[in-house]
Amino acid sequence: MHSTHRRLSLTTVVFLAVLAAKVAAVAQEKPGRDYSRIPEGAYSVVAQVRAKSGREEELRAATLPLVALVRSDPKNLVYFLQEDRAASGQFIFYEVFASKEDFEAHNEMPYVKAWLAKLPELAEGGVTVTRMKVLNANR
Repeated sequence: MHSTHRRLSLTTVVFLAVLAAKVAAVAQEKPGRDYSRIPEGAYSVVAQVRAKSGREEELRAATLPLVALVRSDPKNLVYFLQEDRAASGQFIFYEVFASKEDFEAHNEMPYVKAWLAKLPELAEGGVTVTRMKVLNANR
């Protein structure tokens, strides 16, 4: 077996190092990448809602605007809306706030209340909520 070794020039090595540093810096600037801002014990919620049969598209349309609204709340640290690939209309929310009080204030926002008011018509059984705390292994 023949092996070829190439030596990189010093200029190429420096270029790659600078590029790697810039990529790392940009990755840190993107939302959701700076995990260090999430305090130990932060108030985390995993919520689940399932559309009534035939109401999947309506529930999705009512729910999607929440993403931008909640993420714009300065007290929200993380917010993801996910839909089951195998079960259309099955949604899971993952939310992180610094405290329980911040989460409760979030639930008092007019857009959250308006969304909750639509659920009896669109969702099967309302929202199931699991309240959790964030554990930071790197601290």
